[in-house]
Amino acid sequence: GLNLTRGYAGQISLAQAAFIGIGAYVSALMTLAGWHWLVTVPCAVALTFVIGLAVGFPALRVKGHFLAFVTLAFSAIAVLVLRNEEWLTGGVYGLSNMPRPDFGFFDASKRSVVMGISMTPTTKMYYVCLAVFLVFSALMYGVIRSPWGRAFKGLRENPIRAESLGVDTRRLTLLAFAIGSAYGGLAGALVTPLVQFIEPGSFGLVHSLRILLMVVVGGAGFFFGPFVGAAVVILMPEFLRFTEGY
Repeated sequence: GLNLTRGYAGQISLAQAAFIGIGAYVSALMTLAGWHWLVTVPCAVALTFVIGLAVGFPALRVKGHFLAFVTLAFSAIAVLVLRNEEWLTGGVYGLSNMPRPDFGFFDASKRSVVMGISMTPTTKMYYVCLAVFLVFSALMYGVIRSPWGRAFKGLRENPIRAESLGVDTRRLTLLAFAIGSAYGGLAGALVTPLVQFIEPGSFGLVHSLRILLMVVVGGAGFFFGPFVGAAVVILMPEFLRFTEGY
């Protein structure tokens, strides 16, 4: 999602972790209230899409570092609200014990044997995340290969020329933010049943910078860039643990 906003539309956002947090809390509150996880996912995606539209409006007037400051301010406000609204979000104590999805034939909350293979709940959640990842990666690939994707690239390279060719730069800028934000909400809906504990500090600026680092290291504007960047940023510290004593 951030690769679409940054790599294809050329807009800097430091609020991706905040969108993940919003999606996570929407999913957590709904599942704790008895809603099925499959219902909470579109709700989290829809809400973050709408909020992304609202946050995207400043992108129509500011760019570059100024836009980064706008999204940084939004991220700080979002975390502050999540921390202070204890009656809803649990404040600094967060929310816990969110149920994992049960699809009937595939209950991710229990250990069971699937096709002759013994699976733990954590292993099942891995396959749930993998399935969602593949489906929404394919959707993103379709967006990038569509006329919208080509227009996003034109917006990144030369907005004035793109507008002279009839591209609605205002609409595309808002769409880039909204779609990228919606993918953040989807990630939050996955975090909730996977970790089963969320608190506001998990969605601060440091995590937005980490996600941005994944996009930049892997190659912003390339479809497989974030995948490579995520592998590097996540796995490299594990490989370098032997250096802690130095």
